[in-house]
Amino acid sequence: MGMTNMPVVEQEPGQLDLADFVGESMLLIGAGATVLLQLAVPGVGWGVADHSTTLERPLDRLRTTMTYVYAVTLGTPEEKQAVVRLVNRAHVPVRSDRYNAFDPELQLWVAATLYRNGFDMYERFFGTLSEADAERLYRQSAVYGTALQVEEDMWPATRAEFDAYWDRTIEAATVDDQVRAYVRGLLSGGKAPLPVRMTMPLQRFLTIGLLPPRIRDQFALPWSPRDQRRFDRLMTALPIVYRRVPRPLRQITATYYLRDMRRRLAAHRHLI
Repeated sequence: MGMTNMPVVEQEPGQLDLADFVGESMLLIGAGATVLLQLAVPGVGWGVADHSTTLERPLDRLRTTMTYVYAVTLGTPEEKQAVVRLVNRAHVPVRSDRYNAFDPELQLWVAATLYRNGFDMYERFFGTLSEADAERLYRQSAVYGTALQVEEDMWPATRAEFDAYWDRTIEAATVDDQVRAYVRGLLSGGKAPLPVRMTMPLQRFLTIGLLPPRIRDQFALPWSPRDQRRFDRLMTALPIVYRRVPRPLRQITATYYLRDMRRRLAAHRHLI
């Protein structure tokens, strides 16, 4: 993904952990592109199109996804274990002769998109990371997959190997009419509340702009040179504004979802 007009902000080496990284709310700007990258791999795309309730309950599905991400990175070991059990329970019916939600190869791709888009968004907003920080984040991000059925040795051993895996998967990605139709509904906001649907034009624009060109083409999403110029200007201005926001406010999304998770786990502990 292009990094045009990236801000240059010096990072102190060895200071950034996944817990600091994942708490930044600006990562949600890349959430749409992350989802579409996941859907571009047929097994994931078919499983979501057949079973997901995102179009009917988009906010609930967002809460489920963010709860998992924050639980495995910011939660206690007990909270992580409880949320993983709930995710595994939800995955039981997501299977057919074409896909299986417990397939570790599919889970590896989902984990890869969480890491790669998060890393790219962080560098867009805070500048190029030191080698030490980049390596630490890469190692720690394996948890997105290893918390489920991905074996530790499936996570590429080096970032260069990860890049090769990423490029191969992007090149092999293919989208059929079923998944393409699902994504059109997703980018329209589905049955989300009106305030959420009103934000969809901006979210759709950012989502398409963050996608690799080949994935845009697979989803038949229009993108012109004028769109690219507008996107570049926006992604130059947003980081400047965002970095001026106090950190507690920047991390309010993580704070909210962690509190929500803890409230729900306490209320339903007998189900876990």
